[in-house]
Amino acid sequence: MRKIFVFIFTLSISNGWAQNKDSTTIGSIYREILLNGTCYSELHDLCKNIGHRVAGSESAMKAILWGQERLEAMGADTTYLMPVEVPKWNRGKNEKGIVIIGRKKETIPVAALGGSVAGDITAPILMVKSIQELEGLTEEVVKGKIVFINKPLDAALINTGAAYGGGGETRWKGPKLAASKGAVACLTRSLTLADDQFPHTGATDATNIPAAALSAYHSKWLGELIDQHNDVIFHIHLECENGGRITQYNVIGELKGNEHPEEIITIGGHLDSWDVGEGAHDDGTGCVQSMEVLRTLKAMGYAPKRTIRVVLFINEEFGNDGGITYAKITKSNGDKHLAALESDGGGFSPRGFSTQSPDNRYAEWMTWTPLWEPYQLHSFKRGWSGVDIGPLKDDQVALFALNVDNQRYFDYHHTNNDVFENVNKRELQLGAAAMTSLVYMIDQHFSPLP
Repeated sequence: MRKIFVFIFTLSISNGWAQNKDSTTIGSIYREILLNGTCYSELHDLCKNIGHRVAGSESAMKAILWGQERLEAMGADTTYLMPVEVPKWNRGKNEKGIVIIGRKKETIPVAALGGSVAGDITAPILMVKSIQELEGLTEEVVKGKIVFINKPLDAALINTGAAYGGGGETRWKGPKLAASKGAVACLTRSLTLADDQFPHTGATDATNIPAAALSAYHSKWLGELIDQHNDVIFHIHLECENGGRITQYNVIGELKGNEHPEEIITIGGHLDSWDVGEGAHDDGTGCVQSMEVLRTLKAMGYAPKRTIRVVLFINEEFGNDGGITYAKITKSNGDKHLAALESDGGGFSPRGFSTQSPDNRYAEWMTWTPLWEPYQLHSFKRGWSGVDIGPLKDDQVALFALNVDNQRYFDYHHTNNDVFENVNKRELQLGAAAMTSLVYMIDQHFSPLP
């Protein structure tokens, strides 16, 4: 009995020592990033000197070369580019929407949806409140009309990501459905809870009719106008071009592991953005936070057990080609992913992490969560990890997402308003520190793969 007691006592002392060591290291990580971090200045460089960077564009290629150069400068042991086939789509220079009632005309802002075709069309407008309502209409009713899907996001949902997901089908499948019923164009309400005048773009399923978003403000205004008048006409002018597919690249930088170099911890965000704004929150912040993980570990002189791999994915927005290609190539190469972490929720105050993990990994991770209490991280749960790293999912790899206070994310998402000035330096740094501390804990404590 005495031997068992001594063993348990010794084990508790050992665990306590490890917790103290981890707590001290995590404190050092936060101090390094809050006092010496470069992620905010890197984001400024990306946003102001390159700007928005839709996949397939020259600016996206500039961002790719920038990312590799910056990772080399931060001390990555190796950097390389992974070829990815991406679409080349250009929205054109001129977009216009005009509401016409009799002789009265009102110009309102529109944003072509990603993948839309060009068009210059004037036709009666037909408003529906949901995809389901549109599905119930006959071709006779829809044919020759400009369909306007005016469905607001559910403001009662506290999780704005859930509200976005619940309303997303209006943009993803609405235009194609409208075209199948004979519509000549399609308008959708922006996927935002903000009552602003910025139309929010985003990808739609390929179709042969022009498709564009209206701002939440103008969607409400136009809806009320249609309710009052039966003869509302809409003119839409888009100059989009679809240019096939070209080769661009995922950007990869690594710190080589010194005990289990074959085991990989991937961290990343997506380098592409929409061709409006500067792609600051979506997802410049995730990219520079991931780069900051590497810079911080290098600056602290930390020698990782496993290989730490930063991936700046290309083309998350237009079909996740970067994430799919990365998973396909690394699995073909036999890479052993221990874990992957993504930041794609904006550079807001971190709240914790969500995970798609095997049960044993989840249980191990949950024992660490008290270490983050001093940093106001309190949300640790099973849940979505990320679009880019999602294709890696299997019964071995633990997938994580940085969770942030997302109440303001869809105010900026996919708009001209997504600019550097709307990112808070301290919130961005705190997110990077949270990510670095999780990578450190995984590297130190996850058991080797079988």
